[in-house]
Amino acid sequence: MSKLLSDRIKNMSTSATLAMAAKARELRNQGKDIIGLSLGEPDFNIPEFIKEAAKKAVDENYSSYSPVDGYADLKQAISNKFKRDNDLDYGLNQIVVSTGAKQSLANVAMVTLNKGDEVILPAPYWVSYSDIVKLAEGVPVEVPTSIESDFKMTPEQLEAAITPKTKMIWFSSPCNPSGSVYSKEELEGIALVLKNYPDILVVSDEIYEHINFRGKHESIANINGMYDRTITVNGVSKAFAMTGWRIGYIGAPEWIAKACTKFQGQITSGANAIAQRSTIEALNAPVSKIQFMIDEFHKRRDLLLELLGEIDGFSLNVPEGAFYVFPDISSYFGKTLKGTTIKNASDFALYLLENANVATVTGEAFGNPNCIRISYAASEDELREAVKRIKAVV
Repeated sequence: MSKLLSDRIKNMSTSATLAMAAKARELRNQGKDIIGLSLGEPDFNIPEFIKEAAKKAVDENYSSYSPVDGYADLKQAISNKFKRDNDLDYGLNQIVVSTGAKQSLANVAMVTLNKGDEVILPAPYWVSYSDIVKLAEGVPVEVPTSIESDFKMTPEQLEAAITPKTKMIWFSSPCNPSGSVYSKEELEGIALVLKNYPDILVVSDEIYEHINFRGKHESIANINGMYDRTITVNGVSKAFAMTGWRIGYIGAPEWIAKACTKFQGQITSGANAIAQRSTIEALNAPVSKIQFMIDEFHKRRDLLLELLGEIDGFSLNVPEGAFYVFPDISSYFGKTLKGTTIKNASDFALYLLENANVATVTGEAFGNPNCIRISYAASEDELREAVKRIKAVV
């Protein structure tokens, strides 16, 4: 009966990160000892003060439909957070709360893109960007980067990618999957190019802002001339270990926020009431409340780089944020390992899963065919064992 499905869904890719996680679960169910380094999910428990806020919300009977764009006091907490952490002034009429940052991104695409509009994606990019753009009938335009440039797009590359059809640029900093973090100077270089193209909008995905090992996080909306054309996307999944609570939000020009509210009102309406109430407490808390997680990720990054650096064929840079390393493994292409010919990154990731029992994600899903993504949202023991297994089969 698949012939009755729409072309829209037939043409959509399956999320590579979710597909690898599902494959790992399937193998675990078969009794295999799989170390999962494929999902972008913190392995910490939710901080106790957030759990208490959820219990209180239940006791206070927050069980009714929430406002489509979010509770006013949550939006005020988000506004305060933007000012405190990013020095950005977003009024409540510029903020929309959604069921995860993924929905925030989908909302923005659906309300801004027309058929044929081009969206520049510095590659590597988060797996869902491309398909969200396609779903909105836009055209993803990949700008390839490499490990030599720390996987960052240069102003010259941006200039070369712009055409009369360019509508938007989407990027994340810190970046999923590379962990790259754009400096203020690098963002100023991008803004200088865009000064000549006033109708191009920018989506700045800052979901990993607190997991940043280089110091102060920089928001492109803070760069001169960029505020009125930038949609800043954030949420609580990564820094607060609230992945399953599904709360994301945007700060944007009012006309975009109103459009997103209108669209969301016909799709999901307001986000989960209990999760929203808990998010107020999360955002009102000082970053020091979650510093222990950030420090632990920093330690794990250094450990994983040290361990992977002992493997011939893994080319590494030093990611400055998020919780991933993104090694270039193209030196294995064309080689045969234990009877398996490695033609590309997808072959290599599958080889590691089947022969080392370690789940990673192919870089092809992120727009970079020479790399694999390895998450270090796992214990030190798991990371040591995973690399030990990888070394044994390569």
